[in-house]
Amino acid sequence: MQFMRIGQPGSERPVVQAQDGSWRDMSSIVSDIGPDSIEGLTAALGGFDPNALPVVDVTGQRIGAPIARPRNIWCIGLNYSDHAAEAGMPVPSEPIMFAKPGSTLCGPNDPILRPAHAAKLDWEVELGIIIGKPALGIAPEAAMDHVFGYVAANDVSERAWQIERGGQWSKGKSYPSFCPCGPVLVTRDAIPDPQALEMELTVDGEVMQRGSTATMIFGVAHLIEYLSRFALLEPGDLIVTGTPPGVGMGKKPQRYLKGGERVELSIAGLGRQSNLVTDI
Repeated sequence: MQFMRIGQPGSERPVVQAQDGSWRDMSSIVSDIGPDSIEGLTAALGGFDPNALPVVDVTGQRIGAPIARPRNIWCIGLNYSDHAAEAGMPVPSEPIMFAKPGSTLCGPNDPILRPAHAAKLDWEVELGIIIGKPALGIAPEAAMDHVFGYVAANDVSERAWQIERGGQWSKGKSYPSFCPCGPVLVTRDAIPDPQALEMELTVDGEVMQRGSTATMIFGVAHLIEYLSRFALLEPGDLIVTGTPPGVGMGKKPQRYLKGGERVELSIAGLGRQSNLVTDI
C-alpha cells in the first residue's frame, strides 16, 4: 500500500493509492499520517478498502513529506563500504549514529535551501525506514515487526559545517530543508526485500550516485535492533540508513551544490524527488 500527503505546508491531508492507481482521500480513516496516528493507521490497514474512498485529483498539488514531522530522525553514517572508502574513513565495526532535527523534513519537490554562509552543500540518497510501533531493547528477530514502511530520503549535508567547524556531524545536517522525503510512504509488505533496492541521484541530469541497498554494511533489521539498544524508537520516527558512493565530498575534485541546480533522486518502488537548490 502507498500513501502520500498533499497540500501546503502545515495543511497536508493523507491520501492512499487504490488498485486502479487513483489516489483516494483517507481523512475518514486518519486525519494525518504522523507520530500520533501511525499506530492507529497500522491497526486500520486490514479494515478499510481504498477503492471505496473518495477520489482525489493530485495533479498540480504540492506533495508534502509522506509523514508529518517525526519526534526523531535517526541517521546512520558510513553504512556503505565503498562510501567509507571515498570519504577516506575506515569501515565501521558498529553503526555510526547521529540525528537530524524534525525541522529538516520537507517535501520531495520542495526547494533545498542554501544559506549564504554555506560553502560545501552535498547530497546523499538514502533509504528511509518509518517506525510503526515503539522499539526499545528488542530482540533481533522482532526488528522487522516494528517497521511500518519505507521512504526515499536525501540526507543533505553541509560538509564545511560538518567537518571543519568542530563538534558533531549534526552541525552540518540540521538546517531546514536538509531532509527531503518522499514522495510516497510504502508499507513494509509491498517491499519484500529492502536489501535489494536500486538507487540513483543526479544533479542537473548528471548521474552522481548509483547504487543498491544490497551493499549496506548493516541491514535494516540490524539497524532497528541496534538503535533500540540506545534509544526508544517511537511510532513515526524516520531512520535514514546511509548512502552509496558518489557524494560531492568524494569527487576528485570535490563538487558541491550551487544555487539554481536541480537534485533528483529515486529508489526502486519508492518514487522520485526533484529539488531546486535555492540561495537564501
